[in-house]
Amino acid sequence: MKPICMVDLQTQYASIKEEIDTAIQEVVSSAQYIKGPQVKQFEEAVAKYMGVKYAISCANGTDALIIALKSLDLPAGSEVIVPSFTFAATAEAAIYCGLIPVFADIDPGLFTIDINHAEKLVTSKTKAIIPVHLFGQCADMTRILRLANKHKLYVIEDAAQAMGAAHHFPCGTPHKGGTLGNIGCTSFFPSKNLGCFGDGGCIFTNDDIFAQKCRLIANHGMAVKYEHEIPGVNSRLDTIQAAILNVKLKYLDNYISARQKAASHYNEELKKVKGIKLPEKVKTSTHTYNQYSIIVEKGNRDELKKYLEDKGIPTMIYYPKALHQQKAFVQYVIDTKHLKNTEMICGKILSLPMHTELDEEQIKYIADCIIQFFK
Repeated sequence: MKPICMVDLQTQYASIKEEIDTAIQEVVSSAQYIKGPQVKQFEEAVAKYMGVKYAISCANGTDALIIALKSLDLPAGSEVIVPSFTFAATAEAAIYCGLIPVFADIDPGLFTIDINHAEKLVTSKTKAIIPVHLFGQCADMTRILRLANKHKLYVIEDAAQAMGAAHHFPCGTPHKGGTLGNIGCTSFFPSKNLGCFGDGGCIFTNDDIFAQKCRLIANHGMAVKYEHEIPGVNSRLDTIQAAILNVKLKYLDNYISARQKAASHYNEELKKVKGIKLPEKVKTSTHTYNQYSIIVEKGNRDELKKYLEDKGIPTMIYYPKALHQQKAFVQYVIDTKHLKNTEMICGKILSLPMHTELDEEQIKYIADCIIQFFK
């Protein structure tokens, strides 16, 4: 059995090495490292894949969130509802835009935002909500859009971990996560479902005005060189990264299928283990398994983590501490008594190896070690 990696990008690269190397060499030969033709090609291709009118590439997923929020032109001090169980970028983006993050609890089985709690947080100052499509599946966008319409809120989707996941409305029509709200944001960090060889991000929208604003903001406020219409930032997807993404986008559905297959093997091997809870699926969403996260209900999560590491199995904790517990955000915390699910999950969650190159032999070994731990 080959060594187990948390994420195996080397083997993935080896399988498409010739295409990737050729794409990179074309950029190097042209020396068009910024705004080369591959950037526009990728934006058009990913917009088509997502089924959305506009795709605006940028430097990373955090920038995507910041640019999206800036495009709304919200009054300073406006409140933005975010889940407390997510990566810091979701709340950071609000703060950098002069907005106030308001932390919502999560569903303890699905890990996505608790919509009932989110609605209780709405005030006259609330202007937007950022649902996070965590670990590879969409939050319940049907209910979130209903909530947003009721309270006249903007919806910015954080789809950094769920590229390719699809939400199904009651009528059965599927739409890709990141295309359902006013604006969607994603990351192309190397370990994501669609990852480049560095940092990268993208903004999705069907709105002409938001698209124009986001593109302006990402490029120093310029539509024409040296003509600055609004204050902006420097947030561009490098041409080399766009060239790599052009290649990998063709394989995205295959990558997702490989992750889903691995998750099915995990489910089968671990379904009878007493002491853990397997990841649940949102009924209205497909799951792309950017992470495969279990809940350690019996015993000590950290002891299991150490045991697996001793057996050559890497694991990660996403996330060991909620945002409302972080020093950077405590000044924005109003009430923690309704964030109990988040705090409980932080103490019990454990993410197992998950990537496109994971094979059945490795998964069985991981599962056998977990089974042995609980005997």
